[in-house]
Amino acid sequence: MMLRLLLLILCLNAPLAFAADAPPTADPAKVCIVLVGDSTVAPNGGWGPGFEPLLTKEAKCINWARPGRSSISFVSEGWWTKALADKPNYVLIQFGHNDMPGKGPTRETDPKTTFPAAMAKYVDDARAAGAKPILITSLTRRLFSGGKIKSNLTEYADAVIKLAAEKKVPLIDLHARSIAALDEIGPKASEELNHVAKPKPGVPADPKDAKPDRTHLSPKGADLFGRIVADDLIKVIPELAPFVRAK
Repeated sequence: MMLRLLLLILCLNAPLAFAADAPPTADPAKVCIVLVGDSTVAPNGGWGPGFEPLLTKEAKCINWARPGRSSISFVSEGWWTKALADKPNYVLIQFGHNDMPGKGPTRETDPKTTFPAAMAKYVDDARAAGAKPILITSLTRRLFSGGKIKSNLTEYADAVIKLAAEKKVPLIDLHARSIAALDEIGPKASEELNHVAKPKPGVPADPKDAKPDRTHLSPKGADLFGRIVADDLIKVIPELAPFVRAK
């Protein structure tokens, strides 16, 4: 009887002993940074994958950017609600590519009216949720004319710059920075930054995948522009400097 009682006591106390020895499960990250945008920010073609490894282990980065989304469809499809549910400390916001004419009524916005209104909502919502918004102008497409970039996103970039000034929001002018970087290396070298679609097993190749993709990024392109975003981030938000790895 005594032996059975002793075994029962040991069994009841065993979970407590294991729990005491278990490693802590708390997230070591001190700040949470959320990325919001379209495919030029998202994994597999955006600068997000080049940005995330530049953060220290004390910073958690969650990339909520989704291909094909515009400033309005990202909200209407519920992605913005999900991004805020992660309770970020900082939100990096970039749209414009899918806001352009020709994308359909559920995505298009006007750079002078509906686009700045949509971007202002991100700023207001982020602040209301206790997060600090950072606006980012659109990464340029690699469209060259006479050896220099001729961007078709200027109106959308200008709208973001104006909004940032009006609402006193930190701004990363990736549009201008990417144009300057591409003008420096030129059309030939920029080809290394083009995204190449990976064939899917058992799926016939899409002819459009054979054309140069001058919008999305190769891993080298993600690294280049991810570094630019990281460098500019600590310029506009100096308190994040301890969370970004040096070059």
